[in-house]
Amino acid sequence: MKLMTAAAVMVVGVLMLPSALTAQKPAAPKPGTVPAAKAAPAPVIVLDTAKGTIEIETFPEDAPKTVEHIVELVKKNFYNGQRFHRAEENFLVQVGDPTSRDMSKEAWWGRGPGSGKPIGVAEINKRRKHLPGTVAMAHSGDPKFADSQFYLVIQPRPGLDGKYAIFGRVTTGLDVVKKLKRADILKRASVK
Repeated sequence: MKLMTAAAVMVVGVLMLPSALTAQKPAAPKPGTVPAAKAAPAPVIVLDTAKGTIEIETFPEDAPKTVEHIVELVKKNFYNGQRFHRAEENFLVQVGDPTSRDMSKEAWWGRGPGSGKPIGVAEINKRRKHLPGTVAMAHSGDPKFADSQFYLVIQPRPGLDGKYAIFGRVTTGLDVVKKLKRADILKRASVK
């Protein structure tokens, strides 16, 4: 067995120091600079319906203008008192037509004016799929003109993929979505 010189032992010892002892500390921010802000959490939309509560996680990274538009409408109480004007078992439920507050106009539900401010852009993300709980914007032919009506998917619907802006998903209350019928009331929508 060869003996190492004292210098060789020191070199080996330095090379074998734990990485925690040799790691450099992160550089301090330069004077006058502002540290990067943490991204705000995605808004969660809460729908209090006649059948229970639904919570929707939004996807502002995929559909920023859509999320901003819907959150703004929720904060203005736009959806309060509306009815689910479309409810198809094992398919989807839809809300967002202010005409649905008036039972005498039931024949016109789903064709109402919306908020009158279409989003103006089609934020369709092809990696998002129509799975149970998906929340997406309804439109009548051109996704850029989507306004206030949105739907919640009950069963997978791959035929809708790539045609509608998906802006969220149900995280709590998919069982409630499945119970909703046409004319059930959306008592209150809020953001948390």
